[in-house]
Amino acid sequence: MKSVEEIATDIVAREGGYVNDPDDPGGATKYGVTIHTMRRLGLDLDRDGRITAGDVRRLTRDQARDIFLKHYFRKPRLDDLPVPLQASVFDMYVNAGSNAVRLLQELFRKMGYELSVDGVLGPQTLGIARDAIRHAPDHLVDAYGIERRNYYYRLADRRPASRKYARRRNGGKGGWITRAEEFLSARYHISDKEHRERTAAWG
Repeated sequence: MKSVEEIATDIVAREGGYVNDPDDPGGATKYGVTIHTMRRLGLDLDRDGRITAGDVRRLTRDQARDIFLKHYFRKPRLDDLPVPLQASVFDMYVNAGSNAVRLLQELFRKMGYELSVDGVLGPQTLGIARDAIRHAPDHLVDAYGIERRNYYYRLADRRPASRKYARRRNGGKGGWITRAEEFLSARYHISDKEHRERTAAWG
């Protein structure tokens, strides 16, 4: 099993280099770290008193990895989750913030647990996570991955500008979908045909 540091390094590699896509609410981004995150953390890398796209361009892979480990793994207490869940929830937290935890909480509610859906890993959610992994050790991670994939599809349903992240120009699976399926057992991957049927209404 990979260490959390290796998982963070994989996330940085998966996110890629500098982009500033007008359709991405994150704005200027490098290695998955957005300009909004850098402003929130006060990362003025060129020390000119402003945090701009130029500072985003200066970000290194090591800095991005350290940001993820500190602010997207340890601070939200993902390290207190059962180990099998950590990689997928961590990867989604980088991609979707506290929605990664909300999605997990919604899954627990579907499983019959009573808890608040607030995006916070408090004692209640963590206790349920430990109980759920004991009862369904072979299925919980896949169930979360399926919920994650469905989340991306729903997001693209609501926001046409985001559909390019879920579906490639040739109609195949986009980055969001393949990213979710990296954490899913192969038997739960959807076929290209199923993907095209799911996205057919997008035109």
